[in-house]
Amino acid sequence: MWEEKNNTLYRKFQFKDFSHAFAFMTRVALEAEKMDHHPNWTNVYNTVEISLSTHSAGDIVTEKDRKLAEKIDRLLM
Repeated sequence: MWEEKNNTLYRKFQFKDFSHAFAFMTRVALEAEKMDHHPNWTNVYNTVEISLSTHSAGDIVTEKDRKLAEKIDRLLM
């Protein structure tokens, strides 16, 4: 579940292993590129943490972030 944290939408994802985490990141990257809206994220082994905010709006959460979060959620299905 996404949570609003420090002017971002934040979510932590855990996967079976690094390969699954990296595959997920690749799918997210393709969606983010289509939207021209890129996440701040980290990856350590099977864990991916994503923070979304709109830099051009002063680093706050906007509808653009919510839409990308929805697309990311659909990638998990």
